[in-house]
Amino acid sequence: MLKIAFDSIYVLDLPEGHRFPMLKYDLLPKQLIHEGTCSEENFFSPEFLDPNDALSVHTESYFRRLLNSDLTPKEVRKVGFPLSQHLIDREQRIAQGTIQNCYHAFNHGISINIAGGTHHAYADHGEAFCLLNDQAIAASHLIRKGLIKKALIIDLDVHQGNGTASIFQTNPSVFTFSVHGAANYPFKKEESDLDLPLPKGCSDLEYLALLDEYLDPLIEEVKPDFIFYLSGVDILETDRLGTLGLTLNGCKERDHKVLNLAHSRGIPIQCSMGGGYSKDIRVIVEAHANLFRIAQYLYD
Repeated sequence: MLKIAFDSIYVLDLPEGHRFPMLKYDLLPKQLIHEGTCSEENFFSPEFLDPNDALSVHTESYFRRLLNSDLTPKEVRKVGFPLSQHLIDREQRIAQGTIQNCYHAFNHGISINIAGGTHHAYADHGEAFCLLNDQAIAASHLIRKGLIKKALIIDLDVHQGNGTASIFQTNPSVFTFSVHGAANYPFKKEESDLDLPLPKGCSDLEYLALLDEYLDPLIEEVKPDFIFYLSGVDILETDRLGTLGLTLNGCKERDHKVLNLAHSRGIPIQCSMGGGYSKDIRVIVEAHANLFRIAQYLYD
């Protein structure tokens, strides 16, 4: 059974200017249940993060100050959200949800966090709506527990996973692969193990051809025991913060390629949602919902 991490705490009560990007976390599970792709049984509410898991990735100074709401005004501005206990609790549950996803993926092949993809969080600071790096924390957890030897992070958000790249820059147990808009934030990129920066307006055809060219050889080279997939839908041509030109069908085909690769190779995969900022919330929800539909089809 497909298991999906979701909790009402994922939905933040934010000032008007920050509210729109968060609507999808409330609407997506409702849509999945309404259309029959998922039922209530598919969802689970994550526990709170074990501090030891956070500290395996984040510095003690940063993590402790975060828990105490003691970040500097400059650090809070870098995050982009007003700091609150609700936000701090949310980030801990999201990260723990991704860890719990991994155990479900070992049992069922795949598991999805309806939030997560907080790839801009560095070891010692947060930025761009990311406070704790959920997939980095989960990858570190699996390695520390001896459950895997090698993880592959496939980051297909339009924004480079700069925090993730920085965290694992000298760690041979985690291979970071980022396909992103060259002209997108962050404007100073970190160095992933493999980066594919794409030009403005990159089309379905170009994008999917690149995935065909790189994904299979990468699996052969890295030989991962586990895959983390960041499935941001800000690659759409309609995205307000993206620079690429993919259609809904192109985005859906991207997700199918990644999930089918993991499924055909028998490699457990954990998926986190990442970004999506199209003007029409229905487009965002539809693009994200396709991932769940594909997962149910492939792993039924």
